[in-house]
Amino acid sequence: MEIQALNLEKKELQSRPLSGEKSWVELLHHFFAETKEAGICGFDKLQLVFILDGLDECRLPLDFHNAFLTDVTDSALVDVLLTNLIMGKLFPSSCLWLTTTHEATSQIPPGFIDMVTEVRGFSDPKKDEYFRWGFRNKELASRIITHIKASKSLHIMCHIPVLCWITATVLEDLLKTTERGELPKTLTEMYIHFLLEQSKLANAKYHEGAETDPLWNTETMSLGKLAFEQLQKGHLIFYEADLKECGIDIKAASVYSSVLTQIFKEDRGLNQDKRFCFDHLSFQEFLAALHVIVSFISYGVNVLSEDQPTSQQSALITGQSAVNQLFQSAVNKALQSPNGHLDLFLRFLVGLSLQTNQALLQGLLNQSGSSLQSNQDTVQYVKEMIRKNPSPERRINLFHCLNELRDHSLLEEIQQYLSSECLSTDKLSPAQWSALVFILLSSESKLDVFDLKKFSGSEESLLKLLPVLQASSLSLLSGCNLSQRSCDALASALSSVTSNLRELDLSYNVMDPQLQVLTGGLKDPQCSLETPRLTNCKLTSESIEALSSVLSCPSSSLKDLDLTNNNLKDKVKWLSVGLESPHCRLETLRLIFCALTWNSCDDVGLFLSSKSSVLRQLDLSMNDLEDSGVLVFSTGLKNPRCKLETLRLRACKWSEKSCETLASVLSLQTSILKELDLSNNSLQDSGVKFLSAGLESPHL
Repeated sequence: MEIQALNLEKKELQSRPLSGEKSWVELLHHFFAETKEAGICGFDKLQLVFILDGLDECRLPLDFHNAFLTDVTDSALVDVLLTNLIMGKLFPSSCLWLTTTHEATSQIPPGFIDMVTEVRGFSDPKKDEYFRWGFRNKELASRIITHIKASKSLHIMCHIPVLCWITATVLEDLLKTTERGELPKTLTEMYIHFLLEQSKLANAKYHEGAETDPLWNTETMSLGKLAFEQLQKGHLIFYEADLKECGIDIKAASVYSSVLTQIFKEDRGLNQDKRFCFDHLSFQEFLAALHVIVSFISYGVNVLSEDQPTSQQSALITGQSAVNQLFQSAVNKALQSPNGHLDLFLRFLVGLSLQTNQALLQGLLNQSGSSLQSNQDTVQYVKEMIRKNPSPERRINLFHCLNELRDHSLLEEIQQYLSSECLSTDKLSPAQWSALVFILLSSESKLDVFDLKKFSGSEESLLKLLPVLQASSLSLLSGCNLSQRSCDALASALSSVTSNLRELDLSYNVMDPQLQVLTGGLKDPQCSLETPRLTNCKLTSESIEALSSVLSCPSSSLKDLDLTNNNLKDKVKWLSVGLESPHCRLETLRLIFCALTWNSCDDVGLFLSSKSSVLRQLDLSMNDLEDSGVLVFSTGLKNPRCKLETLRLRACKWSEKSCETLASVLSLQTSILKELDLSNNSLQDSGVKFLSAGLESPHL
């Protein structure tokens, strides 16, 4: 049977719902006139695909306790028709595809959702492709790409296409300005600069390049009032009546549309009536937040207050308590929103509370009103709400707010809640995980050390937080029960061109055969890892052989290897193969408590005397080497090619005989040993005398 795809445009369903009760047949005939002309009425006999684009922008109340309908010819209000379609009561054989933001997903009960697909936006190569495609000036495109990659927050932000476009517009202008100052890093800063740029273009087009900056003109602030009033009502499409409520003339609105074409636009609905909307929902949310800030700072009016005063004069409010009331009421309103429609508005609002952002808006803000000198109380209130609110969506948006406020404790806050029952990782959706990763990567909190246990030491957490791991220089995965699946993902992360990882602690994980999987990433030319720590990982001969192959790989960057507390014994011979390779760059090797005996020392001597060895530090402590062992590997120490500077031999069951052997090494003209640790060995007085003789050598 032929599949018919019916795209019911969101702006028609949500902006001006059809009056009265309709049946689905009437509704489809209304939206798709060609079906009525063709006399098609048996829609329930067709296999249909309904596409509802923009559930988050829907004005209709979605009450799933409405009356149940099973006949497509039954009449009801449009919202009742829609809920019965989603529940599968109507058109049960049809497919329904909804697009929405993750904040609005709570409108649909989980039982009616079969599959969730997340759109992740641009990959890193696609970002470059977008900027190179969008600019004819290739040199400018290269400069923009360089600047974006230099800023971690900007680079992460640009995975969202609309932000990629805004960033390109802003940076194109800033890079043409000689005194551009610091580049924007947060979402709020980016939108401020974008509005400045759009106003500049509007000024050139409409005001013939007048000296006054049109950003601060009445028209733009009228749009801010419209944005706020309609956002409060949940309206995203505006008609003449909506504009009149905000004191905007319909003719003036057409002017705004022609001037600020990339922010506000005009089109016509099904009945050819004029309607207006912001080019992207985020512009409405930003201008709404700007209206709130300007009203408060310039006029002392808290437009978020439930009880509006009768006159502006009586509305004047001052002091820190008024500032706290403004932001606390904004936080509360956003948390009470059933579909999260005020989340981004709140992020913009708290971002605009920063003095640095207000400085960019200095032409608009009249400082004779109230002041926003401090945002610390806002930070504390946001943290308090994070602790009290049970919803993952709301907590994640509050983390976004801390990021906009440039709170340096953000990383610790997220770690605290992810490692507690407050924000259980098994309850986070893919979209929520992506949001958390975005916050962590774009925040100013330092990511030098990534400790998985502080986030929750589960495999699922590791897989979701891999981008954060890649951005850190030290990653702690000790005792996290890593599986082969985890190591597959780690290998991919290590081989990524964006990886910044230099040190990886995998200690106290059973790493066989996982280590063999991981070596694929370690051999990749893109891998920059220098220090893997593999303490107590139960390494087998196969694992050591795989590790040896990494050491002998030309592209390997390993410089420091810790194999403490692994039962190596005769496995050292496999390690020695890699250490003797001309491609080996290892400078530090720790073989502490590895069950080595004097039989292993022959292999130690071989890699110490290798002509290509660059080993500088060797720790063989807590191995039963005995006197015969030092006698065996001392041949390597005496070799002129040996470059060892630090040798640690604590608790190796040595007697004074070993001291005589070591003294002969110290007295050699070719020896470059600078540090020797012989703690917890039975050296006795005679052994110390032998060492003293070596220490007195003129060649030491």
